Amino acid sequence: MVKYYLTQKGIFNFYSCDYLRTEINRHRNRLLKLTKLSENELAELESLVTHNITFIDERLLPQDLLKQTEILLKAIDPNDTPFVALTKHLEGKLWTGDMQLYNGLKTKRFKDILTTAELSILLDDLERE
Repeated sequence: MVKYYLTQKGIFNFYSCDYLRTEINRHRNRLLKLTKLSENELAELESLVTHNITFIDERLLPQDLLKQTEILLKAIDPNDTPFVALTKHLEGKLWTGDMQLYNGLKTKRFKDILTTAELSILLDDLERE
């Protein structure tokens, strides 16, 4: 999830649920295979990538928000509920490469979602201001 402030040129704050760490660990063997990195190299890369992310325990999110979001995602991917709920709670933008999630949410008129390409355009626009 990305939260950005237009008052501070190019300043982004990145947030995610603790569940992201679980997902990284769950897919560790696949990541090792795809990247051809050693365990230590992958751990270093993970540290670099997650260093600027503020992790929030999704259990702290309001239960009614989680339930509403789960209903929204029922036909898309309920596993993404904590990420979308956190986005709504923090009034940010969800940055995702999951096109099924992106397209599904856009179909349901959820506007607070960005692809990497859209985030790149936003960064370029902010640099020009």
